[in-house]
Amino acid sequence: MLKDIAILTGGEVISEELGLELKDTQISQLGRAKSVKVKKENTVIVDGMGDKKEIENRIAQIKATIEVTTSEFDKEKLQERLAKLAGGVAVIRVGAATETEMKEAKLRLEDALAATRAAVEEGIIAGGGSAYI
Repeated sequence: MLKDIAILTGGEVISEELGLELKDTQISQLGRAKSVKVKKENTVIVDGMGDKKEIENRIAQIKATIEVTTSEFDKEKLQERLAKLAGGVAVIRVGAATETEMKEAKLRLEDALAATRAAVEEGIIAGGGSAYI
């Protein structure tokens, strides 16, 4: 995960395990992005300024790992990483006047997300129903 962020921003992973210490870090080792928002539960990096070729290579590496992985849990986590690297992350906020309306909207959103995931995994046919005729 840290390597993903480093590649996305054009920085380096700073870790004692890699023989690098924070106190010795140079500005050139830090990544760059248009904006970074850090919250308690998540971090959002917008327009990381990493090398596009390196990002594409990392994406290809993760896709290859997904192909050989047998664990559904690992596949799901790798697909999440892939979406984040490829820029396929969206934040959807749903509101409503009442709790009942909110629950209904949430269920509809979950259905739409499931349909979208299925379309991405299985593919879609333009025109849908007309394909059966």
